[in-house]
Amino acid sequence: MEKKTTTIVLYSSPGIGHLVAMVELGKLIMNREPSFSIIIFVYSAPYSTGSTSPYITHVSTTTPAITFHHLPIVSLPPNLDVTNLAYEIPKFNNPNLKLALEAIISNESTHLKAFITDFFCNVAIEVSSDLQIPTYFFFPPSASSMCHFLYLPTFHETVPENDLQDPNIYMYFPGLPPIHSLDMPKFLVYRSKLLYKEFLNASKQMNKSCGIMMNTFESLEPKAVKALNQGLCTPGVQTPPLYFIGPLIATGDKDNSGHECFTWLNSQPSKSVVFLCFGSLGSFKEDQCKEIAIGLEKSGHRFLWVVKSPPNDDESTRLLSPSEPDLNVLLPEGFLERTKDRGLVVKSWAPQLAILKHDSIGGFVTHCGWNSVLEAICSGVPMLAWPLYADQRLNRVFMVEEMKVALPVNESLDGFVTASEIEKRVKELMDSETGQAIKEHVKIISEDAKSALAENGSSHFSLTKLLNIWKQ
Repeated sequence: MEKKTTTIVLYSSPGIGHLVAMVELGKLIMNREPSFSIIIFVYSAPYSTGSTSPYITHVSTTTPAITFHHLPIVSLPPNLDVTNLAYEIPKFNNPNLKLALEAIISNESTHLKAFITDFFCNVAIEVSSDLQIPTYFFFPPSASSMCHFLYLPTFHETVPENDLQDPNIYMYFPGLPPIHSLDMPKFLVYRSKLLYKEFLNASKQMNKSCGIMMNTFESLEPKAVKALNQGLCTPGVQTPPLYFIGPLIATGDKDNSGHECFTWLNSQPSKSVVFLCFGSLGSFKEDQCKEIAIGLEKSGHRFLWVVKSPPNDDESTRLLSPSEPDLNVLLPEGFLERTKDRGLVVKSWAPQLAILKHDSIGGFVTHCGWNSVLEAICSGVPMLAWPLYADQRLNRVFMVEEMKVALPVNESLDGFVTASEIEKRVKELMDSETGQAIKEHVKIISEDAKSALAENGSSHFSLTKLLNIWKQ
């Protein structure tokens, strides 16, 4: 009888940050076990997901061993809140998911050994469990975020909702530094909201899985890892097996050497440039863009800044694809001319990882998305932490207080950052003893990241345990 091919199915939400992490997980599994078949399920979404389509095309061309399966487009009820779509669409896709998994199971040449789902797609465990497929969660953010996430049911029972709305108290979670109430994700503050209920349910669903995989490495977050391993985040409930297998970052196999910024970067001194980039959804209104420009100009430092079109005032359209930015409107008059000898402004997009790896980059102003944080750490670049949405304020706390890889950018209560704050923090990162300490520590952490992935490293060993289960 012909030996069946071991198949692993990964189920990703379509946002580019989540999809990149899931693809890198697929690559990692395939590189360790080339005989495995990797299939990635994705669904369509009626909002901007970043450069998802060209990215999938690129991966399909360069890594044909990874197969993408696009679930059918589903009909959604009218007036569905856009902020809930990431959780709502997988619910409507469960019938399609079941058909797709059944087709794989019925294939006599394949043996479906594991189903790995994004936490946004947690409702999929209802299908995979019904089909008796071993189900795992892949959690792209940090182990610190996982402490916060798994402890949510306990937090829900022990902390009154009114406390969350007090702007002057701290929250406490196992393995984490105290979290100020203003740094709590907004969708976790108001418990009557559907999104809060979805997160609470996802946390509970994770405990039903065969294991949780995390995009981090043990030496980066030792306190969080210890709390998770000791079961402190799931009191009264058995924590599933945990696998710390990162850092997984985009391999940068696409040739971006022709991008306009590299000619300029090649002419800059080593470690002299501050790079500003705020993720696929990070953008600012005109007044904030002008404030950034003034701060950069007054800092006197070289800079490379990726500028996007400002967000629409209508929150429901925040996820729609933006137009190209008009620099004449967004930047102060004469700014580009005055700074042309030490600065470069790029419209909409730049190859972030390739830029971070460039020798001229000495600092990174980031929105604190976890993929960006890991890319900077692996590139040995210190950061200024400027969170914008979702769990990024939490990430800033972890980056500054626990990991010691960033300095904070402080904003007003409405999120506005002044030019003087930008000037101050850029100078602090690039010129001060405090900034130098951050730089030296990031270099050490960068080496730790390489060691974790090496043959005898902690992340390599953690994945080996999982692969051995799937090979049985």
